[in-house]
Amino acid sequence: MSTETLANWLESSTELGMLPRDLLESIACELEVLSVPAGCRVTLENAPVTNLYILESGQAERYHRQQSGLMWATSLLPGAVVNLSALQRSQPMDSRIVTLSACQFQTITTDRWQALVTKYPQITIAYAQRLADKLAQLEGEIAYEQERQTALRAYLVPQAKRGIVGSSRYAVKLRQQIRTAAGDDRSVLISGEPGLEKDNIAALIHFCSQRRQQPIVMLKSARITATGAELFGRVGGKPGLLEWLGEGTLILNDVQELPRELLPQIEQLLTTGTYTQIAREGETPLPRRSNARLILVSEGTQPTFRKAIEHQIKVPGLRVRKADLEAQVNYYINIICRKKQVAKPQVTPEAIRRLQAYDFPGNLRELQGMVDRALVQLQGGNLLTEEVFWAQSPKKQLFRLNLLNAYPWLRRFLNTDWYPDRINYGFTVWVFPIVVAILFLAPQDRQHNFALNLFWAWWWPLILLLFPVIGRLWCAFCPFMIYGEIAQQLSLKFFPRTLQKWPRETAQKWGGWFLFGLFVLIFLWEELWNLENTAYLSSLLLLLITAGAVIFSLIFERRFWCRYLCPIGGMNGLFAKLSIVELRAQQGTCAAECTTYHCYKGGVGFGEGATTNGCPIYSHPAQLTDNKDCVLCMTCLKACPHRSVELNLRPPGIELWTTHIPHAYEVALLFLLLGGVYLHRLPEINYLLGLQLDLTQFFPHLGLSIAAIVVPAIVPLFAYGIMQGIYRLGKLEFVTFKIPKPLPFITLAYGYLPLVLGGNLAHYFKMGLEEGGQIIPITFATFGQISDNLPSFIADPSVIAFLQGITLILALLVTIFLTQKIAKRSIRSLVPQHLASVCLVVTLWISIVGN
Repeated sequence: MSTETLANWLESSTELGMLPRDLLESIACELEVLSVPAGCRVTLENAPVTNLYILESGQAERYHRQQSGLMWATSLLPGAVVNLSALQRSQPMDSRIVTLSACQFQTITTDRWQALVTKYPQITIAYAQRLADKLAQLEGEIAYEQERQTALRAYLVPQAKRGIVGSSRYAVKLRQQIRTAAGDDRSVLISGEPGLEKDNIAALIHFCSQRRQQPIVMLKSARITATGAELFGRVGGKPGLLEWLGEGTLILNDVQELPRELLPQIEQLLTTGTYTQIAREGETPLPRRSNARLILVSEGTQPTFRKAIEHQIKVPGLRVRKADLEAQVNYYINIICRKKQVAKPQVTPEAIRRLQAYDFPGNLRELQGMVDRALVQLQGGNLLTEEVFWAQSPKKQLFRLNLLNAYPWLRRFLNTDWYPDRINYGFTVWVFPIVVAILFLAPQDRQHNFALNLFWAWWWPLILLLFPVIGRLWCAFCPFMIYGEIAQQLSLKFFPRTLQKWPRETAQKWGGWFLFGLFVLIFLWEELWNLENTAYLSSLLLLLITAGAVIFSLIFERRFWCRYLCPIGGMNGLFAKLSIVELRAQQGTCAAECTTYHCYKGGVGFGEGATTNGCPIYSHPAQLTDNKDCVLCMTCLKACPHRSVELNLRPPGIELWTTHIPHAYEVALLFLLLGGVYLHRLPEINYLLGLQLDLTQFFPHLGLSIAAIVVPAIVPLFAYGIMQGIYRLGKLEFVTFKIPKPLPFITLAYGYLPLVLGGNLAHYFKMGLEEGGQIIPITFATFGQISDNLPSFIADPSVIAFLQGITLILALLVTIFLTQKIAKRSIRSLVPQHLASVCLVVTLWISIVGN
């Protein structure tokens, strides 16, 4: 390279370009070329200066040693001058130069440089001016940085509080989303329920990104004024946070509380990376570019910004991350105990299960406060039990008493083979065919056949009385499905095959209507052929229902008939909704600890859980919302190793106004059972109405029977029509009264359920109290031993009438109460339905008590 070319290069590409031209040419004459291969050390810190180096080509790095002993590196670009400051100040070298690639330097020795400085004083003057300029620049940068730190201090986030605790799939996914968001500089929206420490997740994203050395600030959206001056600044006035922040990260917390006026500007910032400062009237400021990264934190999805945001992270609530709850509790115990400098206690499994049964509406914040209170209450102990954790019961768990915990002997009994298998296969399976045979072979009327007396005078009243107490318990000992299961097991033994899966969609759509149709036929058959007093027909009814159970057990797995098609099971499930007992499971414990679902699917037992075939009607106890689909067989209790299953004492029928889901076929069955009461009182109705129909004739009998079933359902429908009419009338402008819109009919219809149960019970009271006490002489009469000296117990007719009347009155009061709870409306708006209930009770009173 010629001297002139070299001088031109020094003037245009190096900091020596501040010197006069003639001086640059003199320096160019003294320079020598030095080629250095990659990976070589050119200079060493604290060594005497021997040469001035000017990088002509290649890549190199300069390493400075900090006071802590660590090195920090800066890249050298072609034209960089090395050791100039040290030569001018006559000090050792302050940095190390290492080549990253093959480099070519222009060098001049220390002696020759000093000779040039002596010959040309302009070099010293120019260097002094350069130092003065740098000092002024440094002072300006320091003043700016001080002002910047003052402006940002109130909003700075010093560090992330913690990482993501837990190993559930939700925690793993959340960590992956954080890593993905930290891998680039694009905007982020973090949404979720309150108390999930979403701002901490925003901090994690920043401190895991390349911007970790830059400041991160958090601004609460509710504190931003409608102008947004704090954020954007004013033209010619105080800068905003975006300007002070530079390339840092801005967290906008609780974005849902942003003033509406700012939404377009925030959207502009997200979309274009620009913002506009606040200007005085008449001024039109130009958009300014922001290099800051924006992270929005919200309790919702924020559809306004959805298209403008690249990363969207939805933080799951603690109630769906119950598998992480134990790890989270232990983490809080660790940090609280470390802060208070106390020994860390252990947490009992029962305490964890209690916490898992709670839904934590306040999420992590609530859990941390709960752990803190528990440690305070512990007072130096070493074991955290369930008693020291205070959790408010969720609405669906209010007023529950777990009988299995209150009475441990009950849990032990229900876990034995006696319940229900030994009872079913040691007693019921043998007694049922004997009863059927007696019905066929013995005398055919109730006065001479004890099996017929048991069925009509004992079974019906007792099962109706048990519904409000123990729900669908009868189904656990039902002989129909016992023989269905026996047939299923024998057929699989002799004809090995795979039973069909349940056609759930079809069964859920039509199964209820199928059992409704069967019940209609049973009612008509019972009335038209006098099944109550014809033993072989009653036996035939039992055999037909058993045949249905057997046939469907040979086709489908488990108890398909019992779940969807059995008419008796449909009635049991409907009345079981009024029960004071329910079987449920702790959803949190099931979600956090269960991985096998043996209570539902069946499997080999482990821990406290026994080997079972799973729920016979495919109901998971944690998913039950009412008693309809639970037969209380306790298979789930036997299978569960986590003690999650609960047998709760509860307010009667509470599910009907909390977790209940109405079904049209259930409402149809409800009114069919109501019509069945009138059907059973057909002779009395025929007499009271003066119809004088000959009920020994088939078609008049059939017509009046159908009317008895259908007409009572018209009364509730008519009352609902009146409620709808009053509501429409109240919407007219000239009408002063306003009535809220009534709930759907299939929802309100469940309010009649206590009345239907009470009506059936009042009817069967007479048969039970008059004939049930004659079981001993009837038993002897069955075998031809008729005697008037055998003991019998017959209630006085006035006592029977009193009990029937009390039952109907109580049923009416409970019906009105239940209707109010279901509807959640004023009593004035439900007057038509209450009057319909009164009308039905009056007609039942006349036909049952009055005759």
